[in-house]
Amino acid sequence: MLARHSLVWLSADGWQRAAQTMAAVAAEVNYPAVLQRWQRHDWPAVLRRREADTPEDQLCLGLALPPDSNGNKTRIPFKAQLADVQRITDPLALRAALKHAPPAWSGALHAFAGDCRHGGIAMRIYGSWAWQILTRQNYVRPGSDIDLLFAPGSAEELTRGLGLLAQHAARLPLDGEIVFAEGQAVAWKECWQALQADSQQRVLVKTGDMVKLTPLAALMSTLEGA
Repeated sequence: MLARHSLVWLSADGWQRAAQTMAAVAAEVNYPAVLQRWQRHDWPAVLRRREADTPEDQLCLGLALPPDSNGNKTRIPFKAQLADVQRITDPLALRAALKHAPPAWSGALHAFAGDCRHGGIAMRIYGSWAWQILTRQNYVRPGSDIDLLFAPGSAEELTRGLGLLAQHAARLPLDGEIVFAEGQAVAWKECWQALQADSQQRVLVKTGDMVKLTPLAALMSTLEGA
């Protein structure tokens, strides 16, 4: 499904057209040169939340540069024609990413992934670690989070997955989102806290084109066994 955090590869013409639209942007970063570099290496962009009034034949994309010496990361938003898309894939699977785990995370991360595998929980990654794997540039720093996506298929799976996240967050900087029906995403920590308190509590939901407050119970009602 086409959703936030999906990986999007553009054609050469698509990158060139995107670079041309960015040429007029006044900034310290040479945006066209960055996009041309992404094109040369055939690196993907990431699908971001759709801006208002974006034509149906365009996608809102983005990419992030490695952090500078102060830890500041430049994010570059841009748009591309849907016709210029070569392929779209889901974010990287945690299981496939393990071989690229930074040493500081490796042992605890393998333990977490093992528990997920035994529990039938599928996690995907995005953010700094994903960018580092995709581009082989240095994105992960000592204070970096591990950004995860978890799309439960049932209320019971949601509870199990949240329990694993809460358990392993004691040893790992686990962050990220729970993805409900139609790409409605909630920060897993907020979801966990609301589940412990009152399922009628409203949580901040990010969709493909907006941000809204919704009762957690309404999101859970979309899951099997709710």
